[in-house]
Amino acid sequence: MFTLETKRMILRPLDDRDITAFSAYRSDPEIARYQGWGAPFTEEQAKEFIDQMKLVTPGETGHWLQLGMELKESGTLIGDVAFVIIKDSHHQAEIGMTLSKPFQGKGLGTEAVRELVRYLFEDLNIHRVIANCDPANVAAHHLLERVGFRCEGCFIDSLWYKGGWASEQWFAILDREWRGLSSQP
Repeated sequence: MFTLETKRMILRPLDDRDITAFSAYRSDPEIARYQGWGAPFTEEQAKEFIDQMKLVTPGETGHWLQLGMELKESGTLIGDVAFVIIKDSHHQAEIGMTLSKPFQGKGLGTEAVRELVRYLFEDLNIHRVIANCDPANVAAHHLLERVGFRCEGCFIDSLWYKGGWASEQWFAILDREWRGLSSQP
């Protein structure tokens, strides 16, 4: 089974044991606010989503793969990180992350994203990794900056989202920037 490991977590494919926890944190309106789904996110929706993820091969171009963030100490699913190798973009990937509210502010999101980015650059030889978030999602901006991403721009009212226009703030990091960061003591 494909897994990535950090000091405190195992990043692994989602499976049926995750349905309840996955549904619970995705049903939190504050978590769903900046994400592409609505709350509530039912257990039936969670099962359908997890079943779709079971069909994706890690690193398969054009298909998002969601990995559960499982605490080593307790086996608790606390969130997920996701990535897609962008089709027809020559070694570029996009990432995303969702973290259950009780586990925010503890460095776990940064730890998971850092490991995912390491995997993309060092194991898959990706050239550029991008991420986007709502300009109001300041916590996500800070997380990306801690990992080494830089803000490349903000597109105003560029996305029809949940019944209204939303703006997108885009961040990126290049492999050479990552290697420079990871070579620092």
